[in-house]
Order: sequence, then structure tokens, then C-alpha cells
Amino acid sequence: MGTVANVLLVVAILIHVTRPPTSMRFRQDVQGCLSKGATMQRTSLDGLWDAASSPSRTFRPDQLQGYPEATRRYLGHAIAPGSPLASVVRLRMHGEIKLRRWCPFTAEQVISWDRGFIWSATARIHGFPVRGFDRLVDGHGMVRWKLLGIVPVIAASGLDVTRSAAGRVMAESVWLPSVLCRDGLTWTARDVLHPQVHLTIGPEAADLRLCIDADGVLQSVSLSRWSNPDNTRYRYENFGGLVEQEHRFAGFTVPTRLRVGYFASTNRFESDGEFFRATIDDAAYR
Repeated sequence: MGTVANVLLVVAILIHVTRPPTSMRFRQDVQGCLSKGATMQRTSLDGLWDAASSPSRTFRPDQLQGYPEATRRYLGHAIAPGSPLASVVRLRMHGEIKLRRWCPFTAEQVISWDRGFIWSATARIHGFPVRGFDRLVDGHGMVRWKLLGIVPVIAASGLDVTRSAAGRVMAESVWLPSVLCRDGLTWTARDVLHPQVHLTIGPEAADLRLCIDADGVLQSVSLSRWSNPDNTRYRYENFGGLVEQEHRFAGFTVPTRLRVGYFASTNRFESDGEFFRATIDDAAYR
């Protein structure tokens, strides 16, 4: 969290102890800010979800003719025949995020392939809520996090943030596999267990690499993502996730428990790279 945030937290506690009338106003102000922030984030999520049009096509296995065998195996497992080819997914999740130490979080996310994503979450550090969002909407990336909804912790935007967010939503396309059936995508495969697809979002392009088993069940996902995992300079680093469990929602079989981080497929993943452990509680598609 940093020294400044800790000092401000101590100041707030001292006000509460030494000045009862002010402390009452302080608590009311905090609650008001938290409620307002939650409403604004909810509206943004709802807006992204509601703006998506209903799918006009359904999935047919014969659509995959001409694709590599590994691609047919993966998409055939991930999408049930007859499922509407959704362009947006809404997720509820919980898990742990590494902010120097592992901290619990709850979150809601909307991924709209034509517009971007919003991930709105609350993490708890020593019991105190840190609320905020990561987002990429209409070509603009942004990160905003505040302690108690008041004290700024992280505020970032600009081209580097946008490029990094584009890499994130590419990796998370495995939660919306219907978009991986779209016309114009180029699928290749190293072998029958390793398909990959070339994706482009805004200024970023990357090969999304999948590892599946013999039944098409997703085991891992990775790509080169523009980012600064050690908070120095931005650069491309291998980013990805290990899938530990899956579940079917409305015709889509997607990862529901996974571990995510940088330096995927190396010895550094668990020691330096892993920072996100998530369990998907629900997923809705349209």
C-alpha cells in the first residue's frame, strides 16, 4: 500500500478516537463515498453489458472445417452445438490477489469483445477494503484503486496501460470462446495439443497459445503481453494462466479455477510471476 496510505489511515483512526463528532461525519462520508463508487462501477458494468446486441448465429461443429485438429478439439469441447455465439460475458468471481501479500477479493467483470472489459473488485488488506477497477473501453485503458473509497492507491492511464489491457482481454477470451469462432481469425497448431490463434485489439496483436488435453479440455493459456510486472519499464513478457477446473454455463465450458501471472511456463512463475488466483462463481452470456 505504501507509507502515505498507511499514514492517512492512521490519521483517520486518530480522528475517530479524539474527535467524536468529526468521526461520525467521517464514517458517514466514507460510507457515502463507498456507496457512490459502487453505484458508478455497477452502472459502467451494466452499460457495457446492456449495449451488446443479441447473437444472430449459433455454433455448428461444421463451422470448424478447415481448422487445425487441435482447434476443432478445443472449440468443440468449449462450445455446445446450437449455442448462440455470444459477444459478451458477465462473470462473478472471488479469489486472492498478490499485493505484496495474498489478499482476498471479490469481483464482477464484463467482457464485451467489440468494446473491451471492466473488472470491478474489492480486495481486503488487513481487513480494510480497497475498491477499484481495471478497464479497457472503446480503446482507452484505465486503472483506479482507492483505500476505503477515498485514499488513492493506484491511478494510471495512457498508451502503455491501454496496450497492457488489450493483452489481458486477449488472454481472457477463453471465458468467451464464441469470439474465437469469428471469421477472419488465423488458427495454427504446433501439434494436436497446442493450438494458437492470432488476435488483434486496438494497437496490440498477439498469438494466444493454448495447451489442451486429448479431450480438448484447456490446461493453460499464454501470450506475450505488453506490461511492467516489476514496476520498471514496459516491455513484452510471457503472461498466462494454469487452469485447474472448468464448468459449463449456458452451453460454454470455460475455466472456473485458475492461477494467473507472468513468466508463464518458467521456474519464475510461482516465485515471481503468479499474482492472481480466481474462482468463477457464475457466468452469463448474450
